[in-house]
Amino acid sequence: MQNATDSLTIVRPDDWHLHLRDGAVLDAVVPDSARQFARAIIMPNLKPPVTTTALALAYRDRIIAALARAGIGEGSFTPLMTLYLTDNTSAQEIATAKASGAVHGVKLYPAGATTNSDAGVTDLLGRCRPALEALQKSGMPLLVHGEVTDKDIDLFDREAVFIDRVMIPLRKALPELKVVFEHITTRQGAEYVRDAEGPIAATITAHHLLYNRNALFLGGMRPHWYCLPVLKRETHRQALVEAATGDSRRFFLGTDSAPHPKGLKEHACGCAGCYTALHAMELYATAFDSVGRIDRLEAFASLNGPAFYGLPVNQGTLTLNRAHYEIPAELSMGNDTLVPLAAGESLGWRIADGS
Repeated sequence: MQNATDSLTIVRPDDWHLHLRDGAVLDAVVPDSARQFARAIIMPNLKPPVTTTALALAYRDRIIAALARAGIGEGSFTPLMTLYLTDNTSAQEIATAKASGAVHGVKLYPAGATTNSDAGVTDLLGRCRPALEALQKSGMPLLVHGEVTDKDIDLFDREAVFIDRVMIPLRKALPELKVVFEHITTRQGAEYVRDAEGPIAATITAHHLLYNRNALFLGGMRPHWYCLPVLKRETHRQALVEAATGDSRRFFLGTDSAPHPKGLKEHACGCAGCYTALHAMELYATAFDSVGRIDRLEAFASLNGPAFYGLPVNQGTLTLNRAHYEIPAELSMGNDTLVPLAAGESLGWRIADGS
């Protein structure tokens, strides 16, 4: 890593949690990720969800075709596929996924937890036990959306309750299962991942590093800051920054970039998700620089994730310069428009041309 006051060159980073959708949306958004990242873990919550290896391979082919249509050369960006865990996922399907070489994880969505999660798990250690045991044997990680969905649990407490109700019993029952606690949002989540025994890691988004829940209500309801898990108190944001910029190798970059049409965000029942793929590395650089730890960005963005997934570190580099970057107000997305997070605001870092 080269580090100077006004320029930072790091090993080319990866995105360990990305939503690309499908069809025209896929065509519109995949170039943003490919411009910055060498690889990305692709979320499987399509309609219908990606529940089998065959569906994952077909989805990978559509992503590669979209890259080609965008003029992005083969090998410039590698989609790492995942399966959507259901109550009926079999041990054989896990073995097939592992043998494919293209599937790199299995995603747990508690039923109803987030966008397109209605087919998610209802009985994790009951009906899913054979699949989880096969996953533990395979060495592929379980990627966990860590929130309970009980209506009687306050929205802002659902991650902390999930740790007690689900995560601790799961990892006690299957202590060698690799687990990625996705997009953690709380001090409890950060401390649990930091201190727990066994193979566990966590992704952290740029928006949870930069903003607290006040951002949802600044000057009125701001739907483009609405995501799940929702933004939390300032004390939780500070804990996430400490984790991301600290010495633990258990934390790494996962944007959770989630495109939705402007009209479905600015809606009576707006969709959850922040679009950050356009300016992900600028956002992360801003967060790390805000606490004087820009030198820690390479480990978080480029080194810790491959180490946990057992993949090689990328060969290329990415350079960020300290420069004015104004986030566009809107982007084209097929026949719709897409509003990126913090549209119209300015950042102090910009990816160098040619990176």
